[in-house]
Amino acid sequence: MKFAQEFKKALQREGFPQRWIDSAIPYGQLKKCLKKVTRELETIGLDKDTLALLAKGQASAGDLGFHYDLDGEPCNSKLLRPRLTISVHLKDGVVVDATLSPATRDFLEKVALQKAEQQEQPTPAPDVDHESSASDDNEAPISGSDGTLTTTTCPVRQVEIPLVFDGEFFDILQNDVFELDTLQEEEAERLKADIASLGRTMTRTTRPSNGKKARDDLARWRQIFELYLDARIFFSTRESDHGARTAAQALKQLQWFQQEVLQRKHVQGLKLSASRDAFTMFLNLNAMLLQNLKFQEINQLAVTKILKKFDKRTSLGVAKTFPVAVHSERLLAGSMARDLCAQVSSEVIATVPQLDDYLCPICFAVAYWPIRLQCQHIFCSRCLVKMQRKSERFCPLCRGDVIMRAGLDNFDKAHAAFLREYFPKEVKEKVKANELERGKEIFGPDYTEGPCCVM
Repeated sequence: MKFAQEFKKALQREGFPQRWIDSAIPYGQLKKCLKKVTRELETIGLDKDTLALLAKGQASAGDLGFHYDLDGEPCNSKLLRPRLTISVHLKDGVVVDATLSPATRDFLEKVALQKAEQQEQPTPAPDVDHESSASDDNEAPISGSDGTLTTTTCPVRQVEIPLVFDGEFFDILQNDVFELDTLQEEEAERLKADIASLGRTMTRTTRPSNGKKARDDLARWRQIFELYLDARIFFSTRESDHGARTAAQALKQLQWFQQEVLQRKHVQGLKLSASRDAFTMFLNLNAMLLQNLKFQEINQLAVTKILKKFDKRTSLGVAKTFPVAVHSERLLAGSMARDLCAQVSSEVIATVPQLDDYLCPICFAVAYWPIRLQCQHIFCSRCLVKMQRKSERFCPLCRGDVIMRAGLDNFDKAHAAFLREYFPKEVKEKVKANELERGKEIFGPDYTEGPCCVM
Protein backbone atom coordinates (compact mmCIF):
# COMPACT_ATOMS: atom_id res chain seq x y z
CA MET A 1 0.00 0.00 0.00
CA LYS A 2 1.28 3.46 -0.88
CA PHE A 3 2.41 5.53 2.06
CA ALA A 4 -0.04 8.37 1.34
CA GLN A 5 -2.99 6.01 1.81
CA GLU A 6 -1.46 4.32 4.86
CA PHE A 7 -0.68 7.71 6.40
CA LYS A 8 -4.27 8.87 6.00
CA LYS A 9 -5.68 5.62 7.41
CA ALA A 10 -3.27 5.67 10.37
CA LEU A 11 -4.41 9.18 11.33
CA GLN A 12 -8.01 7.96 11.40
CA ARG A 13 -7.26 4.58 12.99
CA GLU A 14 -5.37 5.88 16.02
CA GLY A 15 -8.28 8.00 17.19
CA PHE A 16 -6.39 11.30 17.18
CA PRO A 17 -8.43 14.46 17.83
CA GLN A 18 -9.70 16.12 14.67
CA ARG A 19 -7.60 19.19 15.46
CA TRP A 20 -4.50 17.00 15.34
CA ILE A 21 -5.54 15.40 12.05
CA ASP A 22 -6.11 18.81 10.49
CA SER A 23 -2.57 19.83 11.51
CA ALA A 24 -0.85 16.68 10.20
CA ILE A 25 1.73 16.83 7.40
CA PRO A 26 -0.18 17.29 4.07
CA TYR A 27 1.61 14.43 2.37
CA GLY A 28 -0.69 14.32 -0.67
CA GLN A 29 -0.38 18.06 -1.29
CA LEU A 30 3.39 17.85 -1.02
CA LYS A 31 3.48 15.01 -3.57
CA LYS A 32 1.53 17.14 -6.06
CA CYS A 33 3.89 20.07 -5.48
CA LEU A 34 6.88 17.77 -5.94
CA LYS A 35 5.59 16.87 -9.42
CA LYS A 36 5.66 20.59 -10.26
CA VAL A 37 9.25 20.82 -9.01
CA THR A 38 10.25 17.84 -11.15
CA ARG A 39 8.59 19.24 -14.27
CA GLU A 40 10.18 22.65 -13.70
CA LEU A 41 13.66 21.13 -13.48
CA GLU A 42 13.08 18.92 -16.53
CA THR A 43 11.87 21.92 -18.54
CA ILE A 44 15.26 23.59 -18.18
CA GLY A 45 17.16 20.37 -18.77
CA LEU A 46 18.11 19.71 -15.14
CA ASP A 47 16.47 16.35 -14.63
CA LYS A 48 17.58 14.03 -11.83
CA ASP A 49 20.13 12.22 -14.02
CA THR A 50 21.78 15.48 -15.11
CA LEU A 51 21.96 16.74 -11.54
CA ALA A 52 23.40 13.39 -10.46
CA LEU A 53 26.18 13.80 -13.06
CA LEU A 54 26.85 17.33 -11.82
CA ALA A 55 27.06 16.00 -8.28
CA LYS A 56 29.69 13.51 -9.39
CA GLY A 57 31.61 16.34 -11.01
CA GLN A 58 31.38 18.30 -7.80
CA ALA A 59 32.83 15.39 -5.86
CA SER A 60 35.75 14.97 -8.27
CA ALA A 61 36.54 18.61 -9.04
CA GLY A 62 35.91 20.33 -5.74
CA ASP A 63 33.96 23.50 -6.55
CA LEU A 64 32.41 22.20 -9.80
CA GLY A 65 28.87 20.87 -9.94
CA PHE A 66 25.96 22.46 -8.04
CA HIS A 67 24.96 23.66 -4.59
CA TYR A 68 21.41 23.52 -3.27
CA ASP A 69 20.99 25.54 -0.10
CA LEU A 70 17.70 25.64 1.78
CA ASP A 71 18.67 28.70 3.80
CA GLY A 72 20.84 30.30 1.14
CA GLU A 73 19.47 33.82 1.56
CA PRO A 74 21.13 35.51 4.56
CA CYS A 75 18.28 37.32 6.33
CA ASN A 76 16.62 37.60 9.71
CA SER A 77 13.57 35.60 8.64
CA LYS A 78 13.29 32.01 9.79
CA LEU A 79 11.62 31.04 6.52
CA LEU A 80 13.65 28.83 4.21
CA ARG A 81 14.93 30.33 0.98
CA PRO A 82 15.98 27.43 -1.30
CA ARG A 83 18.59 28.33 -3.90
CA LEU A 84 20.11 26.20 -6.67
CA THR A 85 23.52 27.38 -7.91
CA ILE A 86 25.35 25.61 -10.76
CA SER A 87 29.02 26.05 -11.58
CA VAL A 88 29.58 26.15 -15.37
CA HIS A 89 32.63 26.54 -17.58
CA LEU A 90 32.49 29.46 -20.01
CA LYS A 91 34.58 29.99 -23.14
CA ASP A 92 33.95 33.27 -24.92
CA GLY A 93 30.63 33.51 -23.07
CA VAL A 94 29.55 30.04 -24.17
CA VAL A 95 28.91 27.14 -21.79
CA VAL A 96 31.19 24.27 -22.78
CA ASP A 97 30.45 21.58 -20.17
CA ALA A 98 30.13 18.29 -22.04
CA THR A 99 28.05 16.72 -19.25
CA LEU A 100 25.17 19.11 -20.01
CA SER A 101 22.71 18.75 -22.86
CA PRO A 102 22.65 21.45 -25.57
CA ALA A 103 19.30 22.74 -24.31
CA THR A 104 20.64 23.01 -20.77
CA ARG A 105 23.78 24.80 -21.94
CA ASP A 106 21.66 27.29 -23.89
CA PHE A 107 19.50 27.95 -20.83
CA LEU A 108 22.51 28.48 -18.57
CA GLU A 109 24.10 30.81 -21.13
CA LYS A 110 20.98 32.99 -21.08
CA VAL A 111 20.94 33.10 -17.29
CA ALA A 112 24.67 33.87 -17.13
CA LEU A 113 24.24 36.62 -19.75
CA GLN A 114 21.42 38.21 -17.77
CA LYS A 115 23.59 38.15 -14.64
CA ALA A 116 26.49 39.71 -16.52
CA GLU A 117 24.26 42.50 -17.88
CA GLN A 118 23.00 43.23 -14.37
CA GLN A 119 26.54 43.44 -13.07
CA GLU A 120 27.58 45.87 -15.84
CA GLN A 121 25.01 48.41 -14.64
CA PRO A 122 26.75 51.06 -12.47
CA THR A 123 26.00 50.77 -8.78
CA PRO A 124 27.55 52.68 -5.86
CA ALA A 125 30.24 50.74 -3.99
CA PRO A 126 29.36 47.36 -5.49
CA ASP A 127 30.08 44.24 -3.51
CA VAL A 128 31.64 41.22 -5.14
CA ASP A 129 28.88 38.84 -6.25
CA HIS A 130 30.39 35.42 -5.81
CA GLU A 131 27.34 33.80 -7.33
CA SER A 132 27.93 35.18 -10.82
CA SER A 133 31.59 36.22 -10.86
CA ALA A 134 34.23 34.13 -12.54
CA SER A 135 36.44 32.01 -10.37
CA ASP A 136 39.85 30.55 -11.11
CA ASP A 137 40.36 28.81 -14.43
CA ASN A 138 39.64 25.11 -14.53
CA GLU A 139 40.00 22.44 -17.12
CA ALA A 140 36.60 21.69 -18.63
CA PRO A 141 35.69 18.78 -20.90
CA ILE A 142 34.33 19.97 -24.27
CA SER A 143 33.15 18.11 -27.35
CA GLY A 144 35.43 18.16 -30.35
CA SER A 145 34.33 18.12 -34.00
CA ASP A 146 34.69 14.33 -34.09
CA GLY A 147 32.58 13.88 -30.96
CA THR A 148 35.52 13.10 -28.65
CA LEU A 149 36.00 14.90 -25.35
CA THR A 150 38.94 17.22 -24.88
CA THR A 151 39.90 19.52 -22.01
CA THR A 152 40.43 23.23 -22.10
CA THR A 153 41.16 25.89 -19.53
CA CYS A 154 37.99 27.97 -18.98
CA PRO A 155 36.75 30.31 -16.29
CA VAL A 156 34.05 28.99 -13.98
CA ARG A 157 30.90 31.00 -13.40
CA GLN A 158 28.34 30.24 -10.72
CA VAL A 159 24.84 30.61 -12.09
CA GLU A 160 21.81 30.78 -9.82
CA ILE A 161 18.85 28.96 -11.36
CA PRO A 162 15.52 30.78 -10.95
CA LEU A 163 13.07 28.18 -9.61
CA VAL A 164 9.55 28.70 -8.30
CA PHE A 165 7.97 25.46 -7.17
CA ASP A 166 10.76 24.29 -4.85
CA GLY A 167 10.08 27.41 -2.78
CA GLU A 168 6.39 26.53 -2.73
CA PHE A 169 7.22 22.95 -1.64
CA PHE A 170 9.37 24.00 1.28
CA ASP A 171 6.99 26.79 2.31
CA ILE A 172 4.25 24.17 2.72
CA LEU A 173 6.51 21.70 4.53
CA GLN A 174 8.11 24.26 6.83
CA ASN A 175 4.80 25.90 7.77
CA ASP A 176 3.30 22.54 8.67
CA VAL A 177 6.34 21.58 10.74
CA PHE A 178 6.02 24.88 12.62
CA GLU A 179 2.28 24.31 13.14
CA LEU A 180 2.98 20.85 14.53
CA ASP A 181 5.64 22.31 16.82
CA THR A 182 3.06 24.79 18.12
CA LEU A 183 0.45 22.05 18.55
CA GLN A 184 2.86 19.83 20.46
CA GLU A 185 3.92 22.74 22.63
CA GLU A 186 0.28 23.35 23.55
CA GLU A 187 -0.26 19.65 24.30
CA ALA A 188 2.93 19.55 26.36
CA GLU A 189 1.79 22.52 28.46
CA ARG A 190 -1.58 20.88 29.05
CA LEU A 191 0.05 17.61 30.09
CA LYS A 192 2.46 19.48 32.34
CA ALA A 193 -0.48 21.06 34.13
CA ASP A 194 -2.14 17.65 34.53
CA ILE A 195 1.10 16.15 35.86
CA ALA A 196 1.48 18.97 38.39
CA SER A 197 -2.15 18.51 39.49
CA LEU A 198 -1.64 14.77 39.93
CA GLY A 199 1.52 15.42 41.92
CA ARG A 200 -0.37 17.65 44.33
CA THR A 201 -3.11 15.03 44.67
CA MET A 202 -0.55 12.33 45.39
CA THR A 203 1.14 14.50 48.01
CA ARG A 204 -2.14 15.03 49.87
CA THR A 205 -3.30 11.43 49.52
CA THR A 206 -0.16 9.59 50.57
CA ARG A 207 0.92 11.77 53.49
CA PRO A 208 1.55 9.28 56.36
CA SER A 209 0.18 11.71 58.92
CA ASN A 210 -3.29 11.31 57.36
CA GLY A 211 -3.79 8.01 59.14
CA LYS A 212 -3.42 4.28 58.71
CA LYS A 213 -5.25 4.12 55.38
CA ALA A 214 -2.92 6.73 53.92
CA ARG A 215 0.12 4.82 55.20
CA ASP A 216 -1.21 1.58 53.70
CA ASP A 217 -1.86 3.31 50.38
CA LEU A 218 1.63 4.78 50.50
CA ALA A 219 3.07 1.26 50.66
CA ARG A 220 0.86 0.24 47.72
CA TRP A 221 1.92 3.23 45.67
CA ARG A 222 5.53 2.38 46.36
CA GLN A 223 4.97 -1.06 44.84
CA ILE A 224 3.07 0.41 41.89
CA PHE A 225 5.83 2.88 41.10
CA GLU A 226 8.48 0.18 41.45
CA LEU A 227 6.68 -1.71 38.70
CA TYR A 228 6.38 1.46 36.65
CA LEU A 229 10.10 2.14 36.88
CA ASP A 230 10.86 -1.49 36.02
CA ALA A 231 8.62 -1.24 32.95
CA ARG A 232 10.74 1.60 31.47
CA ILE A 233 7.79 2.53 29.30
CA PHE A 234 9.14 5.52 27.39
CA PHE A 235 12.86 5.33 28.14
CA SER A 236 15.32 2.66 29.12
CA THR A 237 18.60 3.08 30.95
CA ARG A 238 19.69 -0.52 30.49
CA GLU A 239 22.73 -1.14 28.33
CA SER A 240 20.90 -3.68 26.17
CA ASP A 241 18.16 -1.28 25.03
CA HIS A 242 19.34 2.14 26.13
CA GLY A 243 17.43 5.20 24.89
CA ALA A 244 13.95 6.31 23.93
CA ARG A 245 11.25 3.76 23.13
CA THR A 246 9.27 3.76 19.94
CA ALA A 247 5.50 4.08 20.23
CA ALA A 248 5.10 0.33 19.61
CA GLN A 249 7.63 -0.51 22.34
CA ALA A 250 6.05 1.99 24.75
CA LEU A 251 2.61 0.48 24.17
CA LYS A 252 3.93 -3.02 24.89
CA GLN A 253 5.62 -1.88 28.12
CA LEU A 254 2.56 0.09 29.26
CA GLN A 255 0.37 -2.98 28.74
CA TRP A 256 2.85 -5.07 30.76
CA PHE A 257 2.72 -2.54 33.59
CA GLN A 258 -1.10 -2.56 33.68
CA GLN A 259 -1.23 -6.37 33.65
CA GLU A 260 1.26 -6.65 36.52
CA VAL A 261 -0.63 -4.10 38.61
CA LEU A 262 -3.89 -6.01 38.08
CA GLN A 263 -2.37 -9.44 38.72
CA ARG A 264 -0.82 -8.28 41.98
CA LYS A 265 -4.09 -6.57 42.96
CA HIS A 266 -2.41 -3.31 43.83
CA VAL A 267 -5.35 -1.18 42.73
CA GLN A 268 -7.81 -3.30 44.71
CA GLY A 269 -5.52 -2.83 47.71
CA LEU A 270 -5.82 0.96 47.63
CA LYS A 271 -8.11 1.87 50.52
CA LEU A 272 -8.79 5.53 49.76
CA SER A 273 -11.05 6.50 46.85
CA ALA A 274 -8.70 9.43 46.19
CA SER A 275 -5.88 6.96 45.65
CA ARG A 276 -7.92 4.95 43.14
CA ASP A 277 -8.88 8.14 41.30
CA ALA A 278 -5.22 9.16 41.26
CA PHE A 279 -4.25 5.81 39.70
CA THR A 280 -6.83 6.35 36.94
CA MET A 281 -5.38 9.80 36.31
CA PHE A 282 -1.89 8.32 36.20
CA LEU A 283 -2.91 5.77 33.56
CA ASN A 284 -4.67 8.45 31.52
CA LEU A 285 -1.54 10.61 31.58
CA ASN A 286 0.54 7.74 30.24
CA ALA A 287 -2.07 7.00 27.56
CA MET A 288 -2.04 10.65 26.44
CA LEU A 289 1.73 10.72 26.37
CA LEU A 290 1.70 7.55 24.26
CA GLN A 291 -0.83 9.08 21.87
CA ASN A 292 1.35 12.18 21.47
CA LEU A 293 4.35 9.95 20.78
CA LYS A 294 2.41 8.06 18.08
CA PHE A 295 1.31 11.31 16.44
CA GLN A 296 4.85 12.62 16.51
CA GLU A 297 6.27 9.44 15.00
CA ILE A 298 3.79 9.22 12.14
CA ASN A 299 4.42 12.84 11.15
CA GLN A 300 8.17 12.39 11.44
CA LEU A 301 7.85 9.43 9.10
CA ALA A 302 5.81 11.51 6.66
CA VAL A 303 8.53 14.21 6.61
CA THR A 304 11.24 11.59 6.09
CA LYS A 305 9.31 9.89 3.28
CA ILE A 306 8.54 13.07 1.35
CA LEU A 307 12.14 14.30 1.61
CA LYS A 308 13.46 10.96 0.34
CA LYS A 309 10.99 11.15 -2.54
CA PHE A 310 12.16 14.70 -3.24
CA ASP A 311 15.77 13.52 -3.44
CA LYS A 312 14.87 10.50 -5.56
CA ARG A 313 13.10 12.63 -8.16
CA THR A 314 15.49 15.61 -8.17
CA SER A 315 18.91 14.42 -6.87
CA LEU A 316 19.14 17.69 -4.90
CA GLY A 317 19.97 16.00 -1.57
CA VAL A 318 17.72 17.65 1.04
CA ALA A 319 16.91 14.66 3.27
CA LYS A 320 19.81 15.48 5.61
CA THR A 321 19.88 19.26 5.31
CA PHE A 322 16.18 20.04 5.87
CA PRO A 323 15.95 18.81 9.52
CA VAL A 324 18.94 21.02 10.34
CA ALA A 325 17.77 24.07 8.41
CA VAL A 326 14.18 24.06 9.68
CA HIS A 327 15.13 24.33 13.39
CA SER A 328 12.20 22.26 14.64
CA GLU A 329 12.19 22.26 18.46
CA ARG A 330 9.39 19.71 18.94
CA LEU A 331 8.36 17.52 16.02
CA LEU A 332 11.80 16.69 14.60
CA ALA A 333 13.67 17.10 17.88
CA GLY A 334 11.59 14.42 19.60
CA SER A 335 12.04 15.93 23.08
CA MET A 336 8.41 15.95 24.23
CA ALA A 337 8.31 12.44 25.72
CA ARG A 338 11.68 12.93 27.43
CA ASP A 339 10.67 16.24 29.02
CA LEU A 340 7.29 15.01 30.24
CA CYS A 341 8.71 11.76 31.62
CA ALA A 342 11.22 13.79 33.59
CA GLN A 343 8.36 15.84 35.05
CA VAL A 344 6.42 12.67 35.94
CA SER A 345 9.46 11.42 37.83
CA SER A 346 10.05 14.69 39.68
CA GLU A 347 6.45 15.65 40.49
CA VAL A 348 4.55 12.35 40.74
CA ILE A 349 6.83 9.42 41.43
CA ALA A 350 8.94 11.52 43.81
CA THR A 351 5.87 12.06 46.02
CA VAL A 352 6.22 8.40 47.02
CA PRO A 353 9.83 8.10 48.19
CA GLN A 354 11.57 4.89 47.15
CA LEU A 355 13.73 3.10 49.70
CA ASP A 356 16.62 2.74 47.25
CA ASP A 357 17.08 6.52 47.28
CA TYR A 358 17.63 6.58 51.06
CA LEU A 359 20.04 3.71 51.62
CA CYS A 360 23.42 4.07 53.26
CA PRO A 361 26.11 3.62 50.55
CA ILE A 362 28.10 1.37 52.91
CA CYS A 363 25.64 -1.11 54.43
CA PHE A 364 22.79 -0.68 51.89
CA ALA A 365 20.21 -0.40 54.68
CA VAL A 366 18.18 2.72 55.40
CA ALA A 367 20.60 5.50 56.44
CA TYR A 368 19.46 5.87 60.06
CA TRP A 369 20.67 7.63 62.19
CA PRO A 370 21.57 9.92 59.28
CA ILE A 371 24.88 11.78 59.41
CA ARG A 372 25.24 14.46 56.72
CA LEU A 373 28.91 15.16 56.02
CA GLN A 374 30.31 18.50 54.88
CA CYS A 375 30.24 17.18 51.32
CA GLN A 376 26.43 16.66 51.78
CA HIS A 377 26.62 12.86 51.43
CA ILE A 378 24.63 10.93 54.03
CA PHE A 379 25.68 7.76 55.89
CA CYS A 380 24.18 5.91 58.80
CA SER A 381 25.87 6.57 62.16
CA ARG A 382 27.15 3.00 62.59
CA CYS A 383 28.99 3.01 59.25
CA LEU A 384 30.49 6.43 59.97
CA VAL A 385 31.77 5.25 63.35
CA LYS A 386 33.40 2.21 61.71
CA MET A 387 35.14 4.41 59.15
CA GLN A 388 36.43 6.72 61.88
CA ARG A 389 37.73 3.78 63.90
CA LYS A 390 39.72 2.73 60.84
CA SER A 391 41.04 6.32 60.56
CA GLU A 392 39.55 6.65 57.09
CA ARG A 393 39.56 10.33 56.17
CA PHE A 394 37.97 10.43 52.74
CA CYS A 395 34.31 10.17 51.76
CA PRO A 396 33.78 6.93 49.78
CA LEU A 397 31.63 8.78 47.24
CA CYS A 398 33.47 12.02 46.49
CA ARG A 399 36.85 11.44 48.21
CA GLY A 400 36.46 14.64 50.24
CA ASP A 401 38.54 14.87 53.43
CA VAL A 402 35.50 14.98 55.71
CA ILE A 403 35.13 11.67 57.61
CA MET A 404 37.24 12.53 60.67
CA ARG A 405 35.61 15.97 60.96
CA ALA A 406 32.10 14.56 61.44
CA GLY A 407 30.46 14.57 64.88
CA LEU A 408 27.13 15.03 66.61
CA ASP A 409 26.67 18.37 64.88
CA ASN A 410 26.36 16.50 61.58
CA PHE A 411 23.25 14.62 62.67
CA ASP A 412 20.43 15.56 60.24
CA LYS A 413 17.29 15.89 62.38
CA ALA A 414 14.99 16.80 59.49
CA HIS A 415 16.17 13.83 57.44
CA ALA A 416 15.74 11.52 60.41
CA ALA A 417 12.14 12.73 60.89
CA PHE A 418 11.47 12.17 57.18
CA LEU A 419 12.78 8.60 57.37
CA ARG A 420 10.68 7.84 60.45
CA GLU A 421 7.58 9.17 58.70
CA TYR A 422 7.96 7.47 55.32
CA PHE A 423 9.96 4.34 56.21
CA PRO A 424 8.87 3.44 59.78
CA LYS A 425 9.30 -0.30 59.28
CA GLU A 426 12.78 0.00 57.80
CA VAL A 427 13.85 2.49 60.49
CA LYS A 428 12.65 0.15 63.22
CA GLU A 429 14.61 -2.72 61.71
CA LYS A 430 17.71 -0.52 61.37
CA VAL A 431 17.55 0.59 65.03
CA LYS A 432 17.18 -3.02 66.12
CA ALA A 433 20.17 -4.05 63.98
CA ASN A 434 22.26 -1.21 65.41
CA GLU A 435 21.43 -2.28 68.97
CA LEU A 436 22.33 -5.88 68.20
CA GLU A 437 25.66 -4.87 66.70
CA ARG A 438 26.44 -2.59 69.62
CA GLY A 439 25.58 -5.41 72.04
CA LYS A 440 28.03 -7.73 70.28
CA GLU A 441 30.75 -5.10 70.53
CA ILE A 442 30.16 -4.80 74.30
CA PHE A 443 29.32 -8.38 75.32
CA GLY A 444 31.01 -10.40 72.60
CA PRO A 445 30.00 -12.14 69.37
CA ASP A 446 27.70 -14.59 71.16
CA TYR A 447 25.40 -11.80 72.30
CA THR A 448 21.82 -12.20 71.13
CA GLU A 449 18.74 -10.17 71.88
CA GLY A 450 16.18 -11.73 74.14
CA PRO A 451 14.05 -11.15 77.23
CA CYS A 452 15.91 -10.21 80.38
CA CYS A 453 16.12 -12.86 83.10
CA VAL A 454 17.07 -12.73 86.81
CA MET A 455 19.81 -15.16 87.82
